[in-house]
Amino acid sequence: MKPRRPLGMSPRRTAIIGGLMVATGPLSLTLYSPALPTIVGDFGTTDAAGKLTLTVYFAAFAMAQLICGPLSDRFGRRAVGLAFFAIYVLGSLIAAVAPSLEVLFLGRFVQGFGVSAGVALSRAMVRDQFVGSEAIRILTLINLILTVTPAVAPTLGSVILLAGTWHYMFVVMAGFGLAILALLTWGARETLPPEARVPFSPSIVFSNYRLLLSSPDFLFPSLLLGLAFSGFHGFTALLPFIFIDDMGLTPFQFAMAMLGQTVSFILGNLAAGYLARRVLGTRLVSIALVAFAASGLGFATLPLFFPASVVAIMAPVGIWMFGIAFISPSATAAAMAGFGAIAGAAGALTGFFQVGGGFVGSLAAGTLFPDARTALVIQLPVIALLTIGVATLDRRRRP
Repeated sequence: MKPRRPLGMSPRRTAIIGGLMVATGPLSLTLYSPALPTIVGDFGTTDAAGKLTLTVYFAAFAMAQLICGPLSDRFGRRAVGLAFFAIYVLGSLIAAVAPSLEVLFLGRFVQGFGVSAGVALSRAMVRDQFVGSEAIRILTLINLILTVTPAVAPTLGSVILLAGTWHYMFVVMAGFGLAILALLTWGARETLPPEARVPFSPSIVFSNYRLLLSSPDFLFPSLLLGLAFSGFHGFTALLPFIFIDDMGLTPFQFAMAMLGQTVSFILGNLAAGYLARRVLGTRLVSIALVAFAASGLGFATLPLFFPASVVAIMAPVGIWMFGIAFISPSATAAAMAGFGAIAGAAGALTGFFQVGGGFVGSLAAGTLFPDARTALVIQLPVIALLTIGVATLDRRRRP
């Protein structure tokens, strides 16, 4: 009889594998963001249609998590991860050979469906093994690993664009997906024991989601995640058009400007990781709210007073990213704390709120405003106010 593979992983291995799985999501955004204006030109379409390649990706990403999480509660984290990342590789290859915008939309949809496993499964793997401050610390480590991809991807995308066409960017994404498949095959261990698995049926899935959505302890932290990432993906969709089209930056200069965002996120993660062992998660959320307030004020004023300044835009971007580094692990751990028995469903639904927020943010940025700069100075301050409002309601309802 073949011996059973041991269950569970160390905190470090969990963080590394979870971080690399989650990193696939932003890789699929930031690697090709310098090429968005080029894609628009190649297909002879509009800026709004170009931004829809982000929106289609987010829609599939958000919805697929609602399937991925319950499947992992039934079949285990590792097996479901292998299946979904194989789908991601397929979507990347479809996008790589896309002869038209419609085929690119299809590739982005399939990509988004497959990559949904990264967020849902990484959080479930953490919740399977860790709780409390230890879970916050590991989620912070996952976020820290996550920062490497946005730091490198825009620069790599710019180099690819200089050396060839944007199609090769999706070949690189496919290669990253294959690397994740190899890591899951030979480096990961299952974290959900067979005796803890729950049947997969529509009635059980809907019952679990109804339980989560009816719990304020889950709902409020998840709303905070959704709003925070709505802001992030809102300006992610807008910045290439502001910097490259409006201000005349080259794709490489754009990538260099985006390093400020990454540095801020890294500093925020280091600070959050240090404080996670010393203060409560609610204090970390308070720090994030102060950052969002300052960032919202910056977005509302600095681009108007200094319209030709890159710093006037990147300063509030950096402050927002600093805030996300604090709120993401704290809100995630708070949302999932009481739902260990359905960690896959809870991880999927927190991911749905997070990515769904990105979907709404990118869709609003691309469709509700006459131009990218107007969207930036209106949408981001509004999201900051909504985030502070939700957090205030959450504090008032608690004893």
